[in-house]
Amino acid sequence: MTTYEDIIVNVEDHVGTITINRPQSMNAGTIQTWGEINRALDEFEANDDVRVVVLTGAGRAFCAGDDVKEIFVRKQEEGDAGSDIRREAEALRSHEPVGLDRILTYPKPTIASVNGVAVGYGCDIALMCDLRVAGESARMGEVFIRRGLIPESGGLLVLPMLVGWEKAHELVYTGDIIDAREAERIGMVGRVVPDDDLPAATAELAGRVAAQAPLAQRMAKEGFRIAREGTLQQFFDYQRKAQELMFRSADHREGVQSFIEKRPAEFTGR
Repeated sequence: MTTYEDIIVNVEDHVGTITINRPQSMNAGTIQTWGEINRALDEFEANDDVRVVVLTGAGRAFCAGDDVKEIFVRKQEEGDAGSDIRREAEALRSHEPVGLDRILTYPKPTIASVNGVAVGYGCDIALMCDLRVAGESARMGEVFIRRGLIPESGGLLVLPMLVGWEKAHELVYTGDIIDAREAERIGMVGRVVPDDDLPAATAELAGRVAAQAPLAQRMAKEGFRIAREGTLQQFFDYQRKAQELMFRSADHREGVQSFIEKRPAEFTGR
């Protein structure tokens, strides 16, 4: 497995865990950090033993976003904030996936274990995951507006799906930071647990996900994507073909047989 400097990578019981390990900066990330996470995601995608991926942070923070000095200051020094910036912004009509946007379409289920602060790009990373478990001390916020920026996919695409347009507009336009219980109340996270219980609660959820049929989960996740991005006809076509494929899978046969024999299923992803 690859050696990393900014993250800790672990695989156990079909769960691949990526821990951002920059506690001295509350796990604010650099270009290197995001690159290492991408490489770890590549490794987990290629590893059939990994069925679910957990992202979390070391110490008292999930991720405080981008390292301001490393990323923003450098970009300002390298860039040109000339008078044409508003005209260029008006002309912008497309956006290619960058950074960790791939989490949105990652083929395996993903879980954010939100310990402490998750703001800016850290909030986006948590939102781009499929599931979120937060400790009671967690705080989340799309604070980009405070720095004259806009959120990435987590804030602009996923957040409105979770909390509705009205609340998403409020959170993005104000840059407010909310606590874990408020995030749970509005649907930004799935559950909140005491801080000390967060690792166990995350492991329990990841274990329940990892115990299910991997191929069916992958196909279901693609179905979610098509439902979100495609036409109704595209969704129906995909759902029909995917289900036909699942009916022919070894995991479906195992699922039926284990039900008949009244025992836990042992899925292989085939």
